[in-house]
Amino acid sequence: MKMLIDTRLNDFKIRFAEEKDIPLILKFIKELADYEELLHEVIATEEILMDSLFKKKTAEVIIGEYENEPVSFALFFHNFSTFLGRPGIYLEDLYVRPEMRGKGMGKIMLSYLAKLAIERNCGRLEWWCLDWNKSSIEFYKQMGAIPMDEWTVYRVTDGALDNLAVKFDK
Repeated sequence: MKMLIDTRLNDFKIRFAEEKDIPLILKFIKELADYEELLHEVIATEEILMDSLFKKKTAEVIIGEYENEPVSFALFFHNFSTFLGRPGIYLEDLYVRPEMRGKGMGKIMLSYLAKLAIERNCGRLEWWCLDWNKSSIEFYKQMGAIPMDEWTVYRVTDGALDNLAVKFDK
């Protein structure tokens, strides 16, 4: 049974995802990827999400519902700051369906994650944003977020990840 969390927006509620939401979560992921013109990079499946989210519990998902219909989601997990000596929440994805944007739902979901971070004694809430996504950048700045311009994200994946792992054994 899903537990709905009331928000200040009439008919908009938040809830934590359940196993039965796997198809919905994958649908949201694909909608977001399509918006970001990265749909070709999505290799997630329902099986992968089930294993990662509900068996291994490596991440959590909240779903926003407007008039009992899912319209948004946020996928997040805990990271850790050695400088703070405390965990943080890393927001991997926040997505609101285009027809529902501008109603304050994204702001409410981000605010809920901030509240959750405080409740869990986290020192930070952070995320990445694509440089071309000016509307999201402005939205995040209005929420009090500051860009970490002096940092560059590095990623090792696919063959490069395999090559790096092999170096451990040599």
